[in-house]
Amino acid sequence: MTFQDIFKSKFLENVASVSLLDMALALVLAFGIGLFILLIYKKTFSGVMYSSSFGVTLVALSMITTMVILAVTSNVVLSLGMVGALSIVRFRAAIKEPLDIAFLFWSIAVGIVLAAGMIPLAVFGSGIIGVILLVFVNKKSHVNPYIVVLQCAGQDAERQAEEFLTRSTRRCVVKGKTVRQDLVELNLEVRLRDDDTGFVNTLAGMDGVRSAVLVSYSGDYMG
Repeated sequence: MTFQDIFKSKFLENVASVSLLDMALALVLAFGIGLFILLIYKKTFSGVMYSSSFGVTLVALSMITTMVILAVTSNVVLSLGMVGALSIVRFRAAIKEPLDIAFLFWSIAVGIVLAAGMIPLAVFGSGIIGVILLVFVNKKSHVNPYIVVLQCAGQDAERQAEEFLTRSTRRCVVKGKTVRQDLVELNLEVRLRDDDTGFVNTLAGMDGVRSAVLVSYSGDYMG
């Protein structure tokens, strides 16, 4: 093998397989749509604690996927090797919010679509998805379930509190009950008649009721 044969290798032949213009355009668009995904994620986040690292991951994931798919589409042999390499990777990060999975798939899908050259699909599709998420995720409804954590001094106070909740809410179901010597603690699932949560104040002021807490299933405290 001569010195010239080294520079005739297949590795150097792949340098120009993807043009610089295509790479720059795809990565810039992936970065822009990734920022849009991050903005929608911030607007629709409803968890307990916002993770900035997860938001940055959404932007990086769209760009990384674009880069990988650009390489795969330029070489069939490389695509087979990429499948084998990615098949041995295992991710152990726990996804706490179900909606986070949708954002992860959204970022990956944007990278794939952009690298395939379907720019209008990536742009308009992301816009439609973002609008749908803003409308449905941020929509607050009084039909959503809540938990009332109630502490009563005895059975009489417990019975009166349950009767009051039954009258004041659309639905009231006991989910848990803890009894101590002079304390009864109840966990009740309720569905509100409207957006007014003032009945909790009345409930907390009843005789024998030591405390009343209204908690939504998303982790937000109200009342």
